[in-house]
Amino acid sequence: MAQITFTRNLARHVACPELVVAGRTVREALEGYFALHPRVRGYVLDDQGALRKHVVIFVDGQQLRDRAGLSEPVQDGTSIHVMQALSGG
Repeated sequence: MAQITFTRNLARHVACPELVVAGRTVREALEGYFALHPRVRGYVLDDQGALRKHVVIFVDGQQLRDRAGLSEPVQDGTSIHVMQALSGG
């Protein structure tokens, strides 16, 4: 089971409470979350199911590498933190 949290920036637009979900990969964990909170999906994933350009995910403090497949493994106690990426200059 993984704990998924979202930054307040995302919570301004859609309710996205912290939740513990099952899954063997980041994608499976997110799909479990979206099953309970479907409106959050569009803020996190694009139409092809890849992570949106201005969203970043940290898994146990390490930035997610597989932005398209979201295939990083998840174990019991894994922390997944979803936030908006900073951009601009």
